[in-house]
Amino acid sequence: MPPGDTAGIASPSHPTPGSPTSESSASPLTRRQILLAFSGLMLGILLSSLDQTIVATALPTIVSDLGGLDKLAWVTTAYALAMAVSTPVYGKLGDLFGRKYLFQTAIGVFLVGSVLCGLAQSMGTLIAFRAIQGLGAGGLMSNAQAIVGDLVPPAERGRYQGLIGSMIALSTVGGPLLGGLLTEALSWRWIFYVNLPLGAVALVVTSFVLRPPTYRRERKPLDWLGGVLLSCGTAALILSTTWGGTTYAWTSPQILLLVSATVVLLALFVRVETRVVDPLIPLRLLSQNAVVRVACPLTLVAGCLFIGVGTFLPLYEQIVHGKGPTASGLLLAPMMLAMLISSTVCGRLVSRIGKYKRFPVGGTLLAALGLGLLATLGAGSPYWRLLVALIVLGLGLGTIGPVTTLAVQNSVDHRDLGVATALNSFSRSIGSSFGVAVLGAVFTHRLATGLSAAEEQALGGDHTTITRERIDALPPDAHAAVLDSFAGALAWVFATAVPIALCGFLLALVLRELPLRKGPVAAVAAEPTAPGEMPGSESGSESGSGSGPESASAKSAATPTRPPAVRRRPKTPPREGRGRD
Repeated sequence: MPPGDTAGIASPSHPTPGSPTSESSASPLTRRQILLAFSGLMLGILLSSLDQTIVATALPTIVSDLGGLDKLAWVTTAYALAMAVSTPVYGKLGDLFGRKYLFQTAIGVFLVGSVLCGLAQSMGTLIAFRAIQGLGAGGLMSNAQAIVGDLVPPAERGRYQGLIGSMIALSTVGGPLLGGLLTEALSWRWIFYVNLPLGAVALVVTSFVLRPPTYRRERKPLDWLGGVLLSCGTAALILSTTWGGTTYAWTSPQILLLVSATVVLLALFVRVETRVVDPLIPLRLLSQNAVVRVACPLTLVAGCLFIGVGTFLPLYEQIVHGKGPTASGLLLAPMMLAMLISSTVCGRLVSRIGKYKRFPVGGTLLAALGLGLLATLGAGSPYWRLLVALIVLGLGLGTIGPVTTLAVQNSVDHRDLGVATALNSFSRSIGSSFGVAVLGAVFTHRLATGLSAAEEQALGGDHTTITRERIDALPPDAHAAVLDSFAGALAWVFATAVPIALCGFLLALVLRELPLRKGPVAAVAAEPTAPGEMPGSESGSESGSGSGPESASAKSAATPTRPPAVRRRPKTPPREGRGRD
């Protein structure tokens, strides 16, 4: 049967913890069943990524209905915070108890949160229900990608990861447009109710079609203390990057307290993880696995660039060119279309040639080039220059996400598949927070220093709430000067993102390229590893090898197993004088 036609699961003759049970190996999924199951997983990913952006265009209407303008930012912060905190926990639970029912539970939590958000009667309850939504969303993205890892060997997985990247790009640009359409045609509450039919279809499809392999796992005490410390440390980190420079000054006692809490809590988390029997995030994934150690920071860079640039590009159209929210949202369409194309093509090429490192190397350079082109834009720049920059940037960013997920999954044993995938998704969430914080700080500083005292006075002494209407009310000379200052501040934002993209290029250069396993997915789970070693580690590797150290599972898939040599007695030469008959 051709590769990829089945989820061929082979169980060893003597099952060990982490090896598939006989039931899973007796009923492999056909390619058609894999595609049907993948469609249900894609719907889950759509729900998770869509609700990060669909609320943006409805926020003014929500405020006019529920009030609470001072709490407006929490509508998005609560969702992102809950999603980031829950992602590593879902990854570990999936490795321990299986991923199918955990994925469906996450859909259920997400849908309950969606219904409650649609029924919210105050801003406080809406924020609380958005947190419930985020708790469900944390299990959708990472669990879906890990289930793909259960069903499809790494050599065939690139095309599926490419489609996942395309779905994320599509939902990012389609979210604000769909949110604006539903708000204007029906009500802002329908931006949450629209999740119900999508989630119902995902539940039905995964219930009847999805049959991931089941594994016999050794049950150990759960790392509750590590989960609490990581959740609190992550919450403090995201709040400090969200509030810093906006709600509070970076040197304010509130931000300094949050930063101190982040350092202390994460230090305690690392200490706990070195002592517990079964840690929430095994530190050997970072200390011994060269692929995970590089791929996760590369994912962080991609999240920083994607969300950071996506936040400030609409401002260019809204303030500099005077476009409305919907028109400015359409500005991202060329970049997202380029990302969709490059992500899909990249995934297919990886599956065809079996190599993945070259794509993020070239992609980060393209992203740096696109950001450099954006940094040259001014208030009077023609649209075609913006269009070229967006396409180049999108082509570059689309090559990173699918490759880093595939590289991480290919470098770990199956027992760590869920944790490693969740760690990669967690890195993307942290990168998004850092991107908005760092680039936002640059924008605020450059805008404050770029405006003259007369221009500041013309704006009423407050440059933090600039709108196109306020700029249009200025005298002609001040009008042109403020627009130039605003465009100059945005140019500095994109120029600051160039070295971030170049850091991604350096990470892509040192990313180790292991052979993509072509054999059964679960066969590697039973592969023994030497004490102290793990796939992708540098120990036991020969220097000068072409693609770096290979994991034991990767070697077993790339090299055919030889039968044990049979010792034979040496033939004795015939005695002299005795011939043969």
